[in-house]
Amino acid sequence: MKVLFVLLFCRLARAYPNQEEPQNIIVHTVPEENTPYVVFLSFQDGKSGSWCTGSMIGNSWVLTASDCSKNPFTVTIYYGSSKRAQGSISHTVSGGNVIRNPSDDIALIRTPYVEFSDRISRVRLPSFSDRDNLYVYRWTTACGWGQNTLTSTSEDLQCVDALVIPNSQCARIYDTHTVHGGVLCTRTWRRGSICSGDSGIPLVTQRNTILIGVSQSWTASGCTAGYPAGFTRITSHLDWIRIQTGISY
Repeated sequence: MKVLFVLLFCRLARAYPNQEEPQNIIVHTVPEENTPYVVFLSFQDGKSGSWCTGSMIGNSWVLTASDCSKNPFTVTIYYGSSKRAQGSISHTVSGGNVIRNPSDDIALIRTPYVEFSDRISRVRLPSFSDRDNLYVYRWTTACGWGQNTLTSTSEDLQCVDALVIPNSQCARIYDTHTVHGGVLCTRTWRRGSICSGDSGIPLVTQRNTILIGVSQSWTASGCTAGYPAGFTRITSHLDWIRIQTGISY
């Protein structure tokens, strides 16, 4: 199945000669100033803890995946560092500041006001006039602190380049129930991919750096099998984000 999918992917690539070229195939450790919108999130529920990645979308708002934020007592946000659980600024807020979407894997965190700098800044959301853009065959970058081997997670922020593919291709490997209209799928090169621990990571366009996806917690057959990865589609939630935060473009 994988061989057939790769062949189909190559044929489609030739059929779209004007699609963008990737800036990099695999990016490893990145400096803070290249990803000033990425934050590390540490959740505590009183008995145990978990962590995820988030995106700063405003001075007082972070976007992440809802599966990261199930009934936490507190969440600590680390800003301005590519190191795990470190930051030039950090804030801890109560679980009441976490707003989970009722129907999809996306959540917002209300935070104290944070000034922007060269290492701390927001990422833009798609504009409402662009809400029907599917971003198919657009090159993107996803960055997080998930597993970089079968047994270990990274202490440094890691990034991978990925091509957005049509949902119809993605559904051939998963199913149409999993790959619905609120999901965006990507494929990567050289077997690099998002992995365990990458929930909530931002998927941004390489041109103009627009946040178009938030990583979900599923991928097929492990991280190096070359299968598509799923992201919550930001354009499907622009109204919800605007209602909760007042942020829109």
